Amino acid sequence: MSGGARLENANPLIFQRTGERLQTANDEDEDVADPIDDREIFDLIRSINDPEHPLSLEELNVVEQVRVRVDDQENTVGVEFTPTIPHCSMATLIGLSIKVKLLRSLPERFKIDVHITPGTHASEDAVNKQLADKERVAAALENSQLLEVVNQCLISNARTG
Repeated sequence: MSGGARLENANPLIFQRTGERLQTANDEDEDVADPIDDREIFDLIRSINDPEHPLSLEELNVVEQVRVRVDDQENTVGVEFTPTIPHCSMATLIGLSIKVKLLRSLPERFKIDVHITPGTHASEDAVNKQLADKERVAAALENSQLLEVVNQCLISNARTG
């Protein structure tokens, strides 16, 4: 997706996608209380496109269900993501894409924390600080070029596992 620019990670490892979540009758029943859980959040973010490769964040193992935390009663969602290389220049964009997907998909009551898995990126503190700053995130989303890149990451592909 980088339009001819040299890729930072030209040959990333590709991981198998997990199967789709099976829907139960209770999932479909609007009268049954259905708290949001880790798998539901993972299902929202797993198909986000990587900004450099024609692959999903799940296929690159950037997001994993075990790195998603939800407390429906406390209204918190936490996602750790793991860039494919320690000097990934796309880490902030990836984190922003995850955050935007969740902001657009979840009820407003949720506080969303997206950050880099500890020890996996050279600039994790700086990236995490940017992603945690509401004003910086809002300003980033006012930049039409950046918003277009984020939206491209969020476009669903027809790939199936």
